Amino acid sequence: MKITKICCIGAGYVGGPTMAVIAQKCPEIQVTVVDLNEERIAAWNDENINNIPIYEPGLDKIVLEARGRNLFFSTDVEKAIDEAQIIFISVNTPTKTYGKGKGMAADLKYIELCARQIARVAKDNKIVVEKSTLPVRTAEAIKSILDNTGNGVQFQILSNPEFLAEGTAVQDLLNPDRILIGGDSSSEGQKAIEALVEVYSNWVPAVKILTTNVWSSELSKLTANAFLAQRISSINAVSELCEKTGADVNEVAKAIGMDSRIGSKFLKASVGFGGSCFQKDILNLVYIAKSYGLNEVADYWEQVIIMNDHQKRRFSNNIVQTLYNTVSDKKITFFGWAFKKDTNDTRESAAIYVADDLINENAKIAVYDPKVSRKKVLADLDYLETRTASANADSVLSFDTPYDACANSHAIAVLTEWDEFIQYDWQKIYDSMQKPAFVFDGRNVLNGPALEAIGFVYQGIGS
Repeated sequence: MKITKICCIGAGYVGGPTMAVIAQKCPEIQVTVVDLNEERIAAWNDENINNIPIYEPGLDKIVLEARGRNLFFSTDVEKAIDEAQIIFISVNTPTKTYGKGKGMAADLKYIELCARQIARVAKDNKIVVEKSTLPVRTAEAIKSILDNTGNGVQFQILSNPEFLAEGTAVQDLLNPDRILIGGDSSSEGQKAIEALVEVYSNWVPAVKILTTNVWSSELSKLTANAFLAQRISSINAVSELCEKTGADVNEVAKAIGMDSRIGSKFLKASVGFGGSCFQKDILNLVYIAKSYGLNEVADYWEQVIIMNDHQKRRFSNNIVQTLYNTVSDKKITFFGWAFKKDTNDTRESAAIYVADDLINENAKIAVYDPKVSRKKVLADLDYLETRTASANADSVLSFDTPYDACANSHAIAVLTEWDEFIQYDWQKIYDSMQKPAFVFDGRNVLNGPALEAIGFVYQGIGS
């Protein structure tokens, strides 16, 4: 099958960038990204390219090149489904907040809604591609819905998980470590795999395109994220031991990272990991293990989450204890709210939970993040339902410059590793703060000795 039209349901952090790169690299393929969220689609179509809803370095240029040529953003979901040969499902699969599996299992209601809409609309054979992160054997459920509620149309289900790191998503798409495509072993299934392989072959070397069965592909995504998060929790566990023994976690990480069997990546001690994937996918893995009675396996992976939660609580507790056991009515400046640098994504950001703890202690939080709005900060806190929205609004201040955010502040907490934080005039910041002036570096990005020379009381993680 020669692919000429692709549709992606979901214009979020995965669907938008992935389809933009496919459109750029495959100018002969019409790529349509659809979403029911009219505000989001309007932002993708905004003439001012700076207003597209997702900030990723380099994404604006790619969208600008392909948009209107062969990349389209629309709210007409049914038209796009009807015309496409390949339909990517890239909708949210949040952790369930209700019923069986609450707090662990993936909520697949949006996936099922997509499957039923595809089944209702499709008039000819389609390849349906799972792009969302899903539990193992979800493809089976999707195929059951499509085969039993369709119009006699033949559907092939492929698993094609994304392995994007926010902040480097464009580079990850342009030069991926691997493209993973899972399908069934039937001749029709193999033809569907070949059709998607051909799309990616426009820019990805064949040696990097890996084909598997569907179940291996689905499980590989969960497992990859679990292994990465495990490394972060491991070094964070060591960071607490370093603080007690006088070791330096940065030196320990460098020493063990030089071992070729271990490697240096994801050994950066911090206030904890966030983002849309790590916690959600590990909890999903835990739930799957428990559902098969593999309790020891579940306990092993759950400990990664427990350690991450502990690291965030430990950071906020240390701020309170260091500030003479009270932060009541004290202004604490947060540098960063996004879960990592070079993205405006705040999902599961450590900043949310540290702020929530400090607000419980009656602190006043002053936030400066170069890409996150006050509206988003308050929405994140309101989602926790710890207190009323008005109470959150009264406890959080937002500023357009870092210097205004620090004026008359008692302490600065670095929650995101934005590069610009290193370049600030820290003498100017120190002069504007209450004394003693504290810096709690939750990302170990600042020059501690230089700050101490200015007069700051500096505390990093793990030293």
